[in-house]
Amino acid sequence: MRQGRHVQRKLLDILACPIDKHYPLELMEFSLRGMDVVVDGALVCQECGRYYPIIDEIPVMLPDNLRNRKEDLGFLERWSSKLPQNVVHGGKPWSL
Repeated sequence: MRQGRHVQRKLLDILACPIDKHYPLELMEFSLRGMDVVVDGALVCQECGRYYPIIDEIPVMLPDNLRNRKEDLGFLERWSSKLPQNVVHGGKPWSL
């Protein structure tokens, strides 16, 4: 395993849901840079149903009141074919 992948996996593996503190979050990878870096993806909390986009390699893990509805809906539309339907149609804080 290459070092870059190991570090990224380790960092993603320690994240918990900022709302209910559920751990671990499910990692979904949509686009990768090489084999090492998740460029676009999502972290999904199976406990509360929230999703946290990974956009341009950065997990966006903001509380509901600080999230951008337009950006979240654009993310859902762009990746709806790769996200679980319960996230697309019932994810928190926004869904299609």
